[in-house]
Amino acid sequence: MDTELILKVYPFFVEAAWVTIQLSILTTILGLSCGALGAAARLSRFAVIRYVAAAYVSLFRGTPALIQLFLLYFGGPQIGIQLDAFEAGVIGLGLNIGAYMTETIRGAIVAVDKGQTEAARTMGMSRWQAMRKVVLPQAFRLMVRPLGVNINALIKGTALVAAISVVELTYTAQRFIGSTYKPFEMFFIAGVLYMIIIFITGRGINWLDRKVRIP
Repeated sequence: MDTELILKVYPFFVEAAWVTIQLSILTTILGLSCGALGAAARLSRFAVIRYVAAAYVSLFRGTPALIQLFLLYFGGPQIGIQLDAFEAGVIGLGLNIGAYMTETIRGAIVAVDKGQTEAARTMGMSRWQAMRKVVLPQAFRLMVRPLGVNINALIKGTALVAAISVVELTYTAQRFIGSTYKPFEMFFIAGVLYMIIIFITGRGINWLDRKVRIP
């Protein structure tokens, strides 16, 4: 283990880790937005909307995320979509994880006993009021941990954007390997920083889960 080299290049990896964190945050926001809209569409009373949402989920869950990134970044200009690497990474990974979050959120909503909705409607609530005031608060408790799993998978999945030259942890490790010929040290630093980011995120998710959990 070349500790002198690690100390020399470490600041560059810290800078790259900040890019990974930014990418993770923005992608999570987009993924949660797509997941919420997708779940609402999957539960819609209108068949066309349900079919469109189902097609979205099938498309993004049924194809590799790397292929989706390549299509967006390299193929986008052919159809008039001009994105830089970071933007393509956020949109591509956000749409991908959004498909998984769609099913996570929908599953949590469906898991709430139907009698809850029926009781709310009996009390005079509209369908939307019953969903907002009765079903969603209970579903939120059920979806926190599964969504946390999705987010942790997303953070690790950000390594894929190295393939489109986003200067994050994995790309930085690959770049320094070319000049130092020390792959173990470079990937070791990247791995430790990924682990720290995921550990902190996991602790936050566990805290939220304890806060909303029913005793």
